[in-house]
Amino acid sequence: MDLQQIARQIKDAPENIFLIYAFNATGKTRLSVEYKETARNADGHQTGVYYNAFSEDLFVWDNEHTKLNIVPSSLNQYHSQLNERDVMEKLKPYNPKYDFRFQIHDNPEQGFDSISFFMKEGEEQHQVKISRGEERIFIWCFFLALFEVDGWTGEQSDYFFIDDPVSSMDDHNIFITAFTLMNLIENHYERKKIIITTHHIGLATILSDWLSKGEKANKFKATRPGEKNKYKISILEKIGDQYELSNPRNSVLLYHLRVLQILDTAIREDSLEVYHLALLRQVLENIASFLGVGQIRYVLQQIGFSEDTDRMANIINALTHQKVYYPQAGVMVPDNKQILIDVYHALKEKYHFVLHN
Repeated sequence: MDLQQIARQIKDAPENIFLIYAFNATGKTRLSVEYKETARNADGHQTGVYYNAFSEDLFVWDNEHTKLNIVPSSLNQYHSQLNERDVMEKLKPYNPKYDFRFQIHDNPEQGFDSISFFMKEGEEQHQVKISRGEERIFIWCFFLALFEVDGWTGEQSDYFFIDDPVSSMDDHNIFITAFTLMNLIENHYERKKIIITTHHIGLATILSDWLSKGEKANKFKATRPGEKNKYKISILEKIGDQYELSNPRNSVLLYHLRVLQILDTAIREDSLEVYHLALLRQVLENIASFLGVGQIRYVLQQIGFSEDTDRMANIINALTHQKVYYPQAGVMVPDNKQILIDVYHALKEKYHFVLHN
């Protein structure tokens, strides 16, 4: 399928909550754009609201005047329904160290022109430039507040499409963002479709667990025989120039299991390429981190390669120096292919991973 077909599949699905995990550069932002186009009504008007990289692009730093300029867009007409308190209420869980002020256009109907940020020192406030991570959090909270503006979401009330709101955040703030997303889901899932896409396995796993096993999970599950759950957990994958929404095993979104499934398929179909070694390395590193050692050599020793550890680790590291999720073209030489196969089978034998239903 292409991304337009994937968007149509999501739109027509009975589930109201879609959580979609995908590797970076797979097409999540393009999917959000395709969904926007697919979901237009008969008059060509948008029927929902979205947050993605284009939303973040509406905010640009003016370093000379130390302020965050807002690029004029159709959203400016709704700014008059926002104030600093609305956005600060969304920011509070992130414990911001700064205060801020909106600057309004000369023509108030054009909304906000920019935002200035201040740090308090004694009785005085000094205008500052906040960090990239703080900026991303601020923009996300700005949109969270904007989501509650009836003029916008009242006219475009069919869906929220939220693509990767956690760039440049640390683990603590990612957890807080997961909490804000769950609040958004709880408040709106009965009335509109909510699609969340992310490349961050931590965010995806937290939301997956809360939807399927959390204390409020029952409200998202089927209540009658033959009825579907109100949520669907999927993985967006690109295979050549086509895309697929696959289902994780038992709806459990665990990154290392999905990678092992990919390796299992490639081994069985004899379609191993160099980038599969990069995926294997990620599994080894995840296991090493879980065990508290941080070195794939330790894992190789544990699974039975104590006499050849250095050579195998060096080969895996050397062939995976490039970015992990950019597939490197070319079939592996037989010796390297055999290393991957041997390590894969040793991992399964040692840790008893269950990869299929």
